Amino acid sequence: MAGNTQINTTGHNRFWEIDLLRTVAIAMMITFHVLYLLNFFDIHPTNVYHGFWWWFARVTAGTFIFLAGVSLTITYSRSKRMSGFLLRGLKIFGWGMAITLITLLISRTEYVRFGILHFFGITFILAPFFLRFRFINLILGIALLAAGIYLWGTPFNFPWLLWLMPYSFATWDYFPLLPWFGLFLVGMFCGKMLYPQGNRRFNIPEFNDPVTSALTLPGKHPLVIYLAQWPTIIGLLLILFPANVLPYFPPFPF
Repeated sequence: MAGNTQINTTGHNRFWEIDLLRTVAIAMMITFHVLYLLNFFDIHPTNVYHGFWWWFARVTAGTFIFLAGVSLTITYSRSKRMSGFLLRGLKIFGWGMAITLITLLISRTEYVRFGILHFFGITFILAPFFLRFRFINLILGIALLAAGIYLWGTPFNFPWLLWLMPYSFATWDYFPLLPWFGLFLVGMFCGKMLYPQGNRRFNIPEFNDPVTSALTLPGKHPLVIYLAQWPTIIGLLLILFPANVLPYFPPFPF
């Protein structure tokens, strides 16, 4: 890519490299969530709160967030409409609230208050205000990343701000705007630089073979897979290890 400023016009086709990276992130996400639930239900102990698997989860989420920033600029370059982002944000935030209610039934102490879907919901509502910027997004994004990382180890007693800044509490899923919105802004900057006007600024081969299509298919439906994975994984664990999983669910009167 170095030194190549030629724009490769591809119309409104999807970019296979973005979908493939998102597929890889989906595989990583499912791997971590299986290990997390095995640990949560006391089926197989795994240290998911520290060390390798803690970083593994952050890299996975960071990949989704960065690619979402890239994809948003491509979508806007092609449609030039902001209203869709607001509706999308409200929809995703609504799914986040559904996750909150479901996890509250399973765990009254670790339920999701502001998880990845809450984050994306708010982010898609805020993002249109930053579409006009380029290098400002890079500078602001790095600043927000640095601020969030610095604040992560600082104790706060402001639980009503847990959506904004890192707050220490037990939860299944937690992604405050600091530092993660900073990574999203960096993704927006990279999207404008690498895909100006919604087209590639670099040349790579196009693949239309069945193998590539199969590998990129999951990356085209991340929200559906994210929502479907939870009942699927928990359902399988319920079948395989009912003695471990059943105590976490409230009794249902019939």
